[in-house]
Amino acid sequence: MIFNIQRYSIHDGEGIRTIVFFKGCPLRCKWCSNPESQTYGLSLMYDHRICKNFGDCIQKGKPAIKFTNEGLSIDRANIKNKEEFRDICLSKALTVIGEDLSAVELLKEIEKDKLFYQQSGGGVTLSGGEPLSQNGSVTYFLDELKKNKIHTSVETTLHVTWNQIKRCLGRIDCFLVDLKHTEKSKFRDYTEGDLELVMTNLKKLNELREHIIIRIPVIPGFNHTLEEMKGIINLSASLQSVDEIHFIPYHTLGSEKYKMLGMDYPYSNHKAISDTELTPYLEFAKLKGLNAKIGG
Repeated sequence: MIFNIQRYSIHDGEGIRTIVFFKGCPLRCKWCSNPESQTYGLSLMYDHRICKNFGDCIQKGKPAIKFTNEGLSIDRANIKNKEEFRDICLSKALTVIGEDLSAVELLKEIEKDKLFYQQSGGGVTLSGGEPLSQNGSVTYFLDELKKNKIHTSVETTLHVTWNQIKRCLGRIDCFLVDLKHTEKSKFRDYTEGDLELVMTNLKKLNELREHIIIRIPVIPGFNHTLEEMKGIINLSASLQSVDEIHFIPYHTLGSEKYKMLGMDYPYSNHKAISDTELTPYLEFAKLKGLNAKIGG
């Protein structure tokens, strides 16, 4: 299941790229900027700012959807079939996030931009959520991209089983690995994940000499110190398959999405990080022999 297709991106890989965002992630990072990507099923997003109070959703969703002085009150847990609401709102204040597309349907969308890939050295990047945690259809999609000679990258946390990675080997040209921390307990407390799983998978990819680019989300209160960042950089520099590292500064652009999904945002009190704050990390990474830059 995907929740977005972003065209003409110059980030998340080389050249001009199309990014396919898959829905569903095994982690729960407190700062997640795409909360709609966390669940594997459909999600309902409501934007009270553009609601016109037509009432069609209320009629369809009784008693789970009610109108209040602050807009709609949506009891999402008691809505069994979210698909029924996909086209019900004329103002698009209430939208259904998530769509099941076959590999063939996805490829049709991708091929529209094939000329841009050829001219720029670009291609397709699988993102999410966690694309490697999807079902077997993702491998078929990757096979179709390969047949069409389209470069493939994947943005991954590596918080999946090795079998889920193994089935994609030979189908992915570049792994953009989201490496968040090197301390197990802090990783667990902030992501609800197992760092050992990530590290084991990263070492296996390195041993196989897969093309790996390390991407570090720089998060206030989590890893935004020189000491912590040195640990991640030193680990990255020790891997023979890694010669490039990206620092992704924390931003608050996704905060409004939490309200629209009826979710609490754990990082609501944190400010965005400026690029200049990353200079010490950039300089240290370069000293370690890595090609370092800010952003994708």
